Amino acid sequence: MTTPVTARDRAKAERSDAILHEAARLFAERGYTGVSLEDIGAAVGVSGPAVYRHFAGKQALLGSVLVKVSDDLVSGGTSVAESASSDDARMRALIGFHVEFALGNADVIQVQDRDVAHLSEADRAAVRRLQRAYIELWIDALSPLIDASQDELRLRVQACFGLINSTPHSTRSAARRHSATATVLVAMADAALRAG
Repeated sequence: MTTPVTARDRAKAERSDAILHEAARLFAERGYTGVSLEDIGAAVGVSGPAVYRHFAGKQALLGSVLVKVSDDLVSGGTSVAESASSDDARMRALIGFHVEFALGNADVIQVQDRDVAHLSEADRAAVRRLQRAYIELWIDALSPLIDASQDELRLRVQACFGLINSTPHSTRSAARRHSATATVLVAMADAALRAG
């Protein structure tokens, strides 16, 4: 039997989500070491100490941001891969999924690139495990489409991630032109993965 969700539970979950969102934005803007819990609390309208009601501290908050995003990639990628009707459609669905994710989460990607070293050992291990699972998902999708070794497939996938992930936070106009940027990135990523 499940316990009913109360208005208080919903409000707490919404506040936790707001804290995660603002933490990611501030970490991307200033770097992990340039942000305090007071800064994060102020961004959501609470005191710094009130953040402790939701997270054990700044490092735990960073861990929550990066583990959640890594888990979202694996679960979302798995879902789109499983629903595809052919090998080609599977690869294109994964590319489209990742482009949309990158354009919608440029702050988190920037934090991942720069601040992963600040994670606790347990959170770093969880992020790395999830990253490996996501890479393997892509390798499994790409392997029926091109004749290449596992090492080369991994290289192609990781290079493709670099192409997609770098664009939203290196070109601010990309976010403003979301639809046009997505179309270009999908075509470029697909061509890069299959390049001869």
